[in-house]
Amino acid sequence: MIDITQIKRVYLLGIGGIGMSALARYFQFIGKDVDGYDKTPSSLTLDLEKEGIPIHYADDLSLVPTLAEKNTTVVIYTPAVPVDFAEYIYFTTNGFSMYKRSAVLGLLTAGKRCIAIAGTHGKTSVTTMTAHLLKQSHVDCSAFMGGISKNYQTNLLLPDNNSPYIVVEADEFDRSFLQLHPELAVITWMDADHLDIYGDHESVIKAFGDFISQIVDGGTLLYRHGLALDKSVNEKITYYTYSIRESADFEALAIRIIDGAYHFDLKTPFGTIPNLRLNYPGLMNVENAVAACAMSLLSGVMQEEIRSSLNIYSGVVRRFDIQFSGKKTIYIDDYAHHPRELEATIRSVRDLYPGKRVTGIFQPHLFSRTKDFALEFAEALDLLDNALVMEIYPARELPMEGVDSALILNQMKSTSKVRCQKSDLPALLANFDTDIVLTLGAGDIDRLIEPIVEYLTSIEHA
Repeated sequence: MIDITQIKRVYLLGIGGIGMSALARYFQFIGKDVDGYDKTPSSLTLDLEKEGIPIHYADDLSLVPTLAEKNTTVVIYTPAVPVDFAEYIYFTTNGFSMYKRSAVLGLLTAGKRCIAIAGTHGKTSVTTMTAHLLKQSHVDCSAFMGGISKNYQTNLLLPDNNSPYIVVEADEFDRSFLQLHPELAVITWMDADHLDIYGDHESVIKAFGDFISQIVDGGTLLYRHGLALDKSVNEKITYYTYSIRESADFEALAIRIIDGAYHFDLKTPFGTIPNLRLNYPGLMNVENAVAACAMSLLSGVMQEEIRSSLNIYSGVVRRFDIQFSGKKTIYIDDYAHHPRELEATIRSVRDLYPGKRVTGIFQPHLFSRTKDFALEFAEALDLLDNALVMEIYPARELPMEGVDSALILNQMKSTSKVRCQKSDLPALLANFDTDIVLTLGAGDIDRLIEPIVEYLTSIEHA
């Protein structure tokens, strides 16, 4: 494995990924020369460049580490990098030390008191919230987050007091989370997803069982009430449940909205914490807060520290992210890309803005996911008043015959639905009577945020 003390240069293939960019920032912080490649510029890569990390976007071998640097360079890559990519071939054929992002994260958490947040949905929010609660307390932490924290404007946190705790997002894609051996862990959901990797739902559940088996002896697993876990895979840990609806070890009681913010009492095995305030929208974020508060208490954070820090939690970029709030229209952007996430986001909007007309713009992510869940996507999008469905964002995949956004639209019952191109927006919004605009998806739909805000601003002042 990597001997970090002997490494001078860290080169990242796919440096603009959310997990990769956190590693880039970490290695720059500890004094390594850091640079890398990504396919296209993004807000993340531009931020890294502003922080002094060189990035190139051309397939140009003259910009990569030389053979003379081979023994002092480590190359980190993601599974999304194609094996026929010229840089990948160069590194593999010339014997460079190459590691997946997940393996490096496993190395960095070894010997630490690792808090790993896993689950097919919600893990980024729970990770960021947990990291925030620890960071604002006497416990402190470092954290590798799967999103940009709006409190800290970064996806990497570093401790101020040599805290042994490290909070990480444990990604099930490509079984990456099996590189971790946490002391404390969360599982939010175990829905079918990434079936291009796993094949079927049973294999997804099996992988989560393998993750549970790697929690260290005497450790703790917190899981969402109702998940069908096999506790026999690890009988040397403590199990707790959490919920906002059913009786659980950690449970939100008396949830209410006061002046636009959620208030709730938190029941715990150690007593009830009354009147916590979460000034961040979405009922699913109350559930995420219960998990984060539980992790914090189990890490030694004091009740009053939780109360004060939860009150100032600002959320995650692209997670129920209110981009515009005018007299006529509110615009919310969200990363939702699985049917259950779409449903949770849309229902949260309905709860917060009862009686308002909601128009959603959805960009499906991956041909395989669209094929596997077309009906479920259709059912979730039927919760909208108006649905605009963009073409599929392919990410790492090649097109599949017969799989496009029409596969979803044809199964929707709504009569107010449109198939559209990115170039049709935001002008297409003028055809709909709407109070709330949502953009939904994990691809490049976030590039529509600025033009949509500009459009909504213009009609506010028309």
